Amino acid sequence: MPEIQAFRGIRYNLGQVGSLSDVVSPPYDVIGPDFLDELYRMHPCNFVRIDFNRIEPGDDDEANNRYTRAAKFLKNWLAEGVLTTEPDPAIYIYYQDFDSGGTTYTRRGFLARHKLSKFGEGQVFPHEETLPAAKADRLMLMHVTKANLSPIFGLYPDKEKAAEKLLDKAIEGKTPIVAKDHLGVTHRLWPVSDPAFINALTGLLGPKPLFIADGHHRYETSCKYQEEIYDSGFLSPTHPANTTLMMFVAMEDPGLIVMPTHRLFTGVPELDAAELAAKLGDCFTCRVAAAGPDAAPEIWEEIDTLGAQGVIGLFTKKDNNWTLATLTDAGKARMAEVAPEHNEEWRALGVALLHRLIVGDILGCPNPPKPGYVHLVEEVVSGLETGEYPLAALVMPATVEDVRLISLRGERMPAKSTYFYPKLLSGLVINPLE
Repeated sequence: MPEIQAFRGIRYNLGQVGSLSDVVSPPYDVIGPDFLDELYRMHPCNFVRIDFNRIEPGDDDEANNRYTRAAKFLKNWLAEGVLTTEPDPAIYIYYQDFDSGGTTYTRRGFLARHKLSKFGEGQVFPHEETLPAAKADRLMLMHVTKANLSPIFGLYPDKEKAAEKLLDKAIEGKTPIVAKDHLGVTHRLWPVSDPAFINALTGLLGPKPLFIADGHHRYETSCKYQEEIYDSGFLSPTHPANTTLMMFVAMEDPGLIVMPTHRLFTGVPELDAAELAAKLGDCFTCRVAAAGPDAAPEIWEEIDTLGAQGVIGLFTKKDNNWTLATLTDAGKARMAEVAPEHNEEWRALGVALLHRLIVGDILGCPNPPKPGYVHLVEEVVSGLETGEYPLAALVMPATVEDVRLISLRGERMPAKSTYFYPKLLSGLVINPLE
């Protein structure tokens, strides 16, 4: 079986639903309760009803719950022509146009099936840890819908930009299917069924390693689903459960943006800047850089300009001050002592230093409550103005090269080490598993 395959995807019939923007949705893991209600109101056929059906009273009933409702929506929309199946196997070229930091970018990629292999047994490499609850949720949904509803985000090396040239040539002069999301990102999709293009692209990418950028839970869930189909005796070599829906983006793509994930902590000691510096000792050089939550943008600008994983901005609510903490050689040595099971690249990550060295070891909180994760500095300011958080941290994201190096060495980064912006839409293409 080829590593990458075209497939007959299931897509919205725009003649039935009107604007694609009204029926697609972000991935389930970024949808809060209020946004979920907004998506429900947006259109009666919004994809969130399948991918993240809301919990209703009485959902402990095995015959009627959020998962069975999702399956009924999928079945009914197919029967009614709201969703239709592609007439021929296709690869779906998928470009995203967006703004970041005052610059407009285009991220180029494509959607296709990818042959499953367990981590450590093939050419697919993870970089983050996963949680059992999320996998159980996605597995239940996969069983009832028998489909991959959202793509996994994969990265592949392409220094020569050979795949990019193939993609651009394939869509030349062709009109895309377009959707705009709630953040103003424009998503463009071209189904391409030309056999020559498909053969060229699958041949080019087949031997390359693939690094998961986002969707670790869904990938592991697909592997579990494949196992269960095998155990049931129905898994043939050509069964679609041997594959999963994947978005492929080159690691060198200029539109590949990694945003930071800053932290808002509870359950940690309440310190002022002087007490924090004393705690950090010779592991960090500390400088009080500004005062007040609204100074976060200038602190982040300095950290971002330096571009060093070992520089972390720490806000102490007790005295309302921002401290810039820079890792020292003594700090590197102590990190090696507290995390000997990890390699040097892992120990150099800003998020690893923050959680393992600063919070876990120096502040004595190895298992603090889950912090608030935010991506925008403005969200840090808003969070701190509530007065709920004794400590906040501005921290650099891991880079694409960090992902490559650490993944190849069999390591997994701490949670929320990367945030690839923008997210991929759910509902553009469904991969049927029957």
